[in-house]
Amino acid sequence: MAEGEWARYWQHERLPGIDLLRAHYVRHTFPRHSHEGYVFGTITRGVEDVGLPGGVVHAGPGMVVMINPEVPHTARAGVTEGWVYSTLYPSSRVVAEIAAETTTIRGTAGFAETDAVDPQAARLIREVHRAAEEGNALAADSMLRIMVARLLRNHGRSLPAREPLTAGARDAARARAVLEERMEDPPALQALAAELGTSPFALLRAFRDRYGMPPHTWLTDARVRRARRMLDVGAAPAEAAAAVGFADQPHLNRHFTRIVGVPPGAYQRGRGVGGPR
Repeated sequence: MAEGEWARYWQHERLPGIDLLRAHYVRHTFPRHSHEGYVFGTITRGVEDVGLPGGVVHAGPGMVVMINPEVPHTARAGVTEGWVYSTLYPSSRVVAEIAAETTTIRGTAGFAETDAVDPQAARLIREVHRAAEEGNALAADSMLRIMVARLLRNHGRSLPAREPLTAGARDAARARAVLEERMEDPPALQALAAELGTSPFALLRAFRDRYGMPPHTWLTDARVRRARRMLDVGAAPAEAAAAVGFADQPHLNRHFTRIVGVPPGAYQRGRGVGGPR
């Protein structure tokens, strides 16, 4: 990390289904990626520029950023001193439980806005972190649920059902399945397009339209996700790197740190998983 930067990415053992990140980034940039669950973040100092499909959000103190599952986004400093923030990553299951208990939203609950000025919700996010760091799982869980319920009440909606797939979208979905199956040794774009009966540029356009990023960017993100699942159950970083198709452990370290915000070893320690075997 650059001088002055720090980060802690972790999970409380009695708060399953939620990850926590508190960090100060200056030069660090998050490449385009997405999450399986939700993202709720608030800035305590500085400005974070979050690149979303609808444009760039300039997030500062008192604002809350809300990102639905699988929405591609980037992040970087919006001012020279960077940004300090607290972020919560609850799973889709946790948010669905809260939505079912506190709202009338049908289907998959999500958020109509990507950001809101809400000092109370921002305070609750920070309080979740503080309580978890103090070992108070009861308070952390309570404030998490109050915060999510508040945001759902003010900004929640039912996420739209997927429309019937066009031919291009079907090609994109098939390409994704191939990349998932052959993650360790994926085909080149031309070979992949030929296998699917389309052209390279048509596949590029279709994949970007459906998943918000080109195939090679999506594949890097997918490799990091799979590596995280392996690290969660105690795999050594070198073992995870080889299994998901990275050239070596430094290759995994570089992409993992860019996307997750901390290196694989720090990630495992923060989740109470034994280090490299």
